[in-house]
Amino acid sequence: MKHILALILLAQFGFAQNFKSVKDTAALRLKVEQMSKTVNSIESDFTQEKNLSLLSEKILSKGHFVFKKENLLRWEYNTPYKYLIVINKDKIWIKDEKKTAKYDMNSNKVFKEINDIMIACVQGNIFKSGKFKVAYFENEKYYKLELTPLQKNMKESLKKINMYFDKSVTSVAKLDMVEPNDDYTTLEFINKKLNGAVADNIFTVK
Repeated sequence: MKHILALILLAQFGFAQNFKSVKDTAALRLKVEQMSKTVNSIESDFTQEKNLSLLSEKILSKGHFVFKKENLLRWEYNTPYKYLIVINKDKIWIKDEKKTAKYDMNSNKVFKEINDIMIACVQGNIFKSGKFKVAYFENEKYYKLELTPLQKNMKESLKKINMYFDKSVTSVAKLDMVEPNDDYTTLEFINKKLNGAVADNIFTVK
């Protein structure tokens, strides 16, 4: 559970400089909504930096993820350890180097909430959930959506999500979320492939 929460609790302070408020927020929101509708699959490498207040060094991880509509996600860490999360509609598999566990999200509200956040972040449409207050910013390179949770239970584990898009708004470029104690992790997506063919069998774990 801690690994899954670490995955979705992301934050990035390094890109906070030189952002200004977007004047036409309706136009930007429309661009993001159109992107979410047209992207049917995403395949990408990722780098993750976790910053903990108790540690002087950042924790760096690398891996690969694949997303396919509707509600199919494979998130795999390759270094420094092997760790796999697979979401297939209402089922979630978690596999480490020792064991594999399978859960039914319909019987676990925590996993359901995690699933909804992960899928919505990857698709870029999390602001449509009604669970966040949204502010819109931009600089020369990125649009940034700053999402602050409105629900009390979510505020206990999540202070803020920042979602970065390149100026063409083709997909999510970076994700940040900050925890209430200001520990944070940075995720950056690289070598992205949009709308490629993706086999369904990669979204199961045996």
